[in-house]
Amino acid sequence: MIHARDQRPRRRWSTRQATALYLVSIAVILPGMALAGYGVLSALTLWHQKVLLLSVGWLLTAVLALLVLLHYLRLSRTEAELERSEQSLRQINDSLEAELRIAAMAFETHLGMFITDADGIIRKVNVTFERITGYSADEVLGENPRLLNSGRHDADFYREMWGSIHEKGSWQGEVWNRRKNGDTYPQWVTISAVKDAEGKITHYVATISDITHRKAAEQEAHRLAFFDPLTGLPNRRMLLDRLAEALEASRQSEQQGVLLFIDLDGFKHINDSLGHQCGDELLQLMARRIQAVSRDVDLVARLGGDEFVILAEGLGETIDGTSQAAERLATKLLGKLTEPCWLSERRHLLSGSIGITLLGDGVGRAEECLQQAEMAMYQAKQAGRNTLRFFDPVMQAVAVRRAMIESDLRQAARRGELKLFYQIQVDGKSQVTGVEALLRWEHPEHGMIPPNDFIPVAEESYLIVAIGNWVVETACRQLARWASDPRTAELTMAINISPLQFQQPDFVANLAAVLETTGARPERLKLELTETLFMEEPEAVRETMLRVQAMGVRFSLDDFGTGYSSLSYLSCLPLDQLKIDQSFVRTLFEDASNEMISATIISLGRNLGLEVIAEGVETLAHRDWLEAHGCHAYQGYLYSRPLPIHALTGLLELSTCAAGR
Repeated sequence: MIHARDQRPRRRWSTRQATALYLVSIAVILPGMALAGYGVLSALTLWHQKVLLLSVGWLLTAVLALLVLLHYLRLSRTEAELERSEQSLRQINDSLEAELRIAAMAFETHLGMFITDADGIIRKVNVTFERITGYSADEVLGENPRLLNSGRHDADFYREMWGSIHEKGSWQGEVWNRRKNGDTYPQWVTISAVKDAEGKITHYVATISDITHRKAAEQEAHRLAFFDPLTGLPNRRMLLDRLAEALEASRQSEQQGVLLFIDLDGFKHINDSLGHQCGDELLQLMARRIQAVSRDVDLVARLGGDEFVILAEGLGETIDGTSQAAERLATKLLGKLTEPCWLSERRHLLSGSIGITLLGDGVGRAEECLQQAEMAMYQAKQAGRNTLRFFDPVMQAVAVRRAMIESDLRQAARRGELKLFYQIQVDGKSQVTGVEALLRWEHPEHGMIPPNDFIPVAEESYLIVAIGNWVVETACRQLARWASDPRTAELTMAINISPLQFQQPDFVANLAAVLETTGARPERLKLELTETLFMEEPEAVRETMLRVQAMGVRFSLDDFGTGYSSLSYLSCLPLDQLKIDQSFVRTLFEDASNEMISATIISLGRNLGLEVIAEGVETLAHRDWLEAHGCHAYQGYLYSRPLPIHALTGLLELSTCAAGR
């Protein structure tokens, strides 16, 4: 039967405990042994031998105990060092295992990886490599990475790549490779050399990433930034970049180039009448025609709308030769643009106006060069369209003056530089019936600016709306002042209204507000309109005229016979007066056709029940001829030049007014 104490586990003694037990045993046994020895010696030797023997025994015991203690201490230190070494080894082992796990995880990443030996033979690939290339590990292990080459890179490319690896230890860059199915694709590749302790290359590690989508996104971004989405042609940004390069090249080369600015004639009418879809088809067709005429080396760009540009370099070494080559190109292009176009099963005819400027002809910037070509294009437009014009330095001076005029004109009204002059109108008895208010600009530095210089600028820059409102208000205030004087109360005030001003949605409301604010009598106000106003949306114009007429304001058709001159609108528009243009009256006796036109206008007005007034009457001969043909209202230098208000007041005091007779 096993006792309970026999079931206790046996205790294992550590080295330190065993050593301590050994020392205790020595300390107990040695004195006994010494005593036992003392008993034997006491019988055999003298008493002094006993003392010596006892001393030696105790000395030996102390030495032995000291040796045992030193041994114990040495064993303790050794054991502690062993424990520390074991702990360090465990930490190193754990770290190595973690690094191996991390390396394994990193190898199986979203980047394709492959490892080759020093000879470039593939030894290991990861799953991503297989997915990107289409090759399995079994198909590439033992092979050279050259099997991935697409053939798009030459030997110099790879020579430079391996030179960087051997010199710097690594290389990275874009490489076009070939998949197993034969597709070529762009990769971003990083190759690093692995060396041993002696600096000898043992392996190469490469990572690859498929950048097909990134390249596609970059190309799309480039296309959107530098190409027109409708026609696929380069846009304004790319043109200016290429033009800047061309200007720099022309300064360093004997070869010269040109810039052709093309604007389509009649495109707006087709685009508005048929819709933007047909307009887009037409622009695409014209883009193809311009490309067909241009050389392969020329840059054809679309700036926007119906404006195109051709940048043609290397046309000749002399200005004459380059100009002749540019003219031949432009003439050929004009012929191509006038070919019939079929849109929505309908035949349409267009043309183009082309402006040409030479590169390097004193031009410093790309924007300046483009501006010169555009100015030449506008000259072609003014010359009748479907033609070409070369840039003339005089155009530049005109453009600079126009820019100055526009800049100063924006401040003119605020500075009080705009003024109204008045030219009297008389009846057949030379009695004053009214005046025409004429806008004048007294520039503080340049004096009086001719109306023909600044009014077109005001219309093109839309300043004419604000300026026209100022003219209406100022003239109505003067008309209200005259109403208080019996001599001038019945005078009429004629005001020229710009088509742009008349077409404003709030024109009628603004006019009504001015009449109410100033107190001017509407029936004494006469608005002079030009024929160009009726060329677009005549029904809308007629509706506005009827609303204005309902307030009591009258209308005069200015410059009749010089513009649209369609008789169809005369019978349906609420007109009160026809005005014979001064260009017919001043040259009345110099051209027989002017006499015929003037007589026809007088007869037409009389038949339609309209008043007829002639401007530009400068001589008695003019006046007598007009009176003989039935015109009894006149305006011109024969009676008075346009005068400021103080001079006009003096003239009215000396003259007989129709209302005051």
